[in-house]
Amino acid sequence: MSVRGMVVGCVPIIVFTLVWECVARMQVVPGDLFPPFSTVIVTLYGLLMSGVLLDNLASSLFRVLAGLLLGSVAGIMMGTVMGCREVIDRSFHPILSLLYPIPAIGWAPLLMIWIGIGEILPIILIFLCSFFPVLYSTITGIKGVDPDVINAARTLGASDLRVPVTIILPLALPDIFTGLRLGAGMAWRVVIAVEMVAMISTGIGALLIRSESLLRVDTIIACLIVLSVMCLTFERIFQYAETRLTEKWR
Repeated sequence: MSVRGMVVGCVPIIVFTLVWECVARMQVVPGDLFPPFSTVIVTLYGLLMSGVLLDNLASSLFRVLAGLLLGSVAGIMMGTVMGCREVIDRSFHPILSLLYPIPAIGWAPLLMIWIGIGEILPIILIFLCSFFPVLYSTITGIKGVDPDVINAARTLGASDLRVPVTIILPLALPDIFTGLRLGAGMAWRVVIAVEMVAMISTGIGALLIRSESLLRVDTIIACLIVLSVMCLTFERIFQYAETRLTEKWR
């Protein structure tokens, strides 16, 4: 991104924070319910220096990375098989279409009964929420590959095993990364929700619940800022990886 693009992108954020600060300072809403932006930043700094924020963020980050990695790998593998084999696609598509509309957090009560409350619960839910976007994006990307390219590769001697690895998957990468970005955003939303609903002792969601019970609106907003920054960071990482992997042939 160019310097001009970064400046243009920052202007709305700066205006928003200035309006937020001014409205809060005018005491239109009681300060305990709507603290100024500067107060939130001071609270955020205090949470960082005390280690409270980093400890809870580390717990949430581990769950997101574990669930997202497992869900993405499973989604790419399953999507590759379904995209390359029409009979497998027709066989599994009905059951996957029935399961896909169920929100990941909707599985929480059932999983809490089956496996209890612990580290495995949020990881499984994140696995579920990231698996389906990556799966369908992979299938879409593979089915969108030009058949003439595949036929040309086979004519030149590429084996059935080599074609998916060297032709199909590279050409499907843009769609796969779209699914990864969607899955990453959903993963952060799900981990916060399950940490709140299941009353897990650590994590950003757990910190949000504790802050709500203490009426610490400044801490709640600080946690939401951290959540938005983490979602943006993951999106930029996947965007950078996609650019580097596809820049040679895009």
